[in-house]
Amino acid sequence: MASRLHYSSILHLLLFLSSFHTSSANLSFNFYAGSCSVAEFLIRNTVRSATSSDPTIPGKLLRLLFHDCFVQGCDASVLIQGNGTERSDPGNASLGGFSVIDRAKNAIEILCPATVSCADIVALAARDAVEAAGGPVVEIPTGRRDGKESMAANVRPNIIDTDFTLDQMIDAFSSKGLSIQDLVVLSGAHTIGASHCNAFNGRFQRDSKGNFELIDASLDNSYAETLMNKCSSSESSSLTVSNDPETSSIFDNQYYRNLETHKGLFQTDSALMEDNRTRTMVEELASDEEIFYQRWSESFVKLSMVGVRVGEDGEIRRSCSSVN
Repeated sequence: MASRLHYSSILHLLLFLSSFHTSSANLSFNFYAGSCSVAEFLIRNTVRSATSSDPTIPGKLLRLLFHDCFVQGCDASVLIQGNGTERSDPGNASLGGFSVIDRAKNAIEILCPATVSCADIVALAARDAVEAAGGPVVEIPTGRRDGKESMAANVRPNIIDTDFTLDQMIDAFSSKGLSIQDLVVLSGAHTIGASHCNAFNGRFQRDSKGNFELIDASLDNSYAETLMNKCSSSESSSLTVSNDPETSSIFDNQYYRNLETHKGLFQTDSALMEDNRTRTMVEELASDEEIFYQRWSESFVKLSMVGVRVGEDGEIRRSCSSVN
């Protein structure tokens, strides 16, 4: 079955990593082989178990990695609790999956205390979440260290808002060392997961009777009608809508086919189909799931290495929600 294949051989990734411009030189495959050989097994089992009881977990874990890496690098700073931390910022209020990370960390600490970083657990859990949802198996290097600080003020300037223009998204990704192709490919994460109505209600407006009406012409009318009906109730602030209206719990290339039929949930999704710089990429990924999986594997590795801390930089937290 194609979704279970390894799309990036270790040799391919080693060649790729050797040319990558971050501080990834101290990351390596099987980093914990000698110090905690069961680490990746425990994380994978924790993710699988959590997903079997809650199919929304993969989307939450994948989003958690994005929000961690885009703010201060992939250093698990998003996990730290407390006033004024990244986790306390309203931009991160809807994040989930923290309990899965904590369970994996607790299991590892019993066998390998003070050895495996929370940053690696977040990256590996996101990797395993894609596999659990039927996506490709990706080999990623480990050896990340945990950050010692987390500031809410760093969140808003770094995360992608759902109403960003394509140029704004390109700038944001470029600032993290990620290309336009990475932007299009990593947007494929929206093939799983769900979002609150307030994340996309800027595509509608209320009429004089208080009913929603469509103001974004890039959205399919029937799909827009479905969204407006779903989000029109007084409880809409707590309601969620699947990012992918067709195969919401399966990591496939349906997201790109949705874009071709103007059924991207966010303005940032629709923007990929409206610009010549990205439309051709969308069409290629929509037509060939194998290519999507291959490109995903490459771009995911790049994402997981943004701003990593290695060597003596940072620490290995004993608890993921607080610094040592």
